[in-house]
Amino acid sequence: MKPKKGFIEILNGKQIGKSIDILYFPTEYSMEKGNTFTEIAVPGLESPYLQYVRGNAGSITLEVFYDTYEKGSDVRFYTDQLTDLMNIDPEIHAPPQLMFIWGIPSAEPFICVMERATKRFTMFDSSGIPVRSKINVTLKEFKMELNTRERSLQSPDKTKIYITKQGDSLWAIAYKEYGDPLIWRPIAEKNKINNPRYLQPGTELIIPPVE
Repeated sequence: MKPKKGFIEILNGKQIGKSIDILYFPTEYSMEKGNTFTEIAVPGLESPYLQYVRGNAGSITLEVFYDTYEKGSDVRFYTDQLTDLMNIDPEIHAPPQLMFIWGIPSAEPFICVMERATKRFTMFDSSGIPVRSKINVTLKEFKMELNTRERSLQSPDKTKIYITKQGDSLWAIAYKEYGDPLIWRPIAEKNKINNPRYLQPGTELIIPPVE
């Protein structure tokens, strides 16, 4: 059977641009993504406010199947190409960054590193050479730049809502939202705040757009 291309592409290091050969595309894969929220306790409420903190790295898990029985060759020639992606690349002193491209929209590819691989050999020829293998792979999302949704959230020209937490100040919020701690007055004026040094935790602030 002729190897198929376009499964995982190496993005940096010694083998940059190489596409990993695969004999059979997997029948399925699963994607996992989570978020982290913090609880803001406000006296007198039955339950706390939840404030979004950050998104967690996503992951893809799948099982890859290799079979070279009919060809009579060592299946490790193919499996090692995949599992070697966990080895340290001498040029970057770390395992390479990857792009999982099978079944993923090209507009927003899944950039990742290989976090885990479990290799099982399930058939051997008469001399003991493995000819069939299954590999369970976990790919961990690797952040390289802001995606399109994050870039829109970074824009200071949109009105947003911010819920204060313990220790917040208008200067810190202005730095987070506008990138400049000195632009705190628009927030104070919009929310009629007289004392910028004191913010009650759990207060819902309107973050106005700035030019």
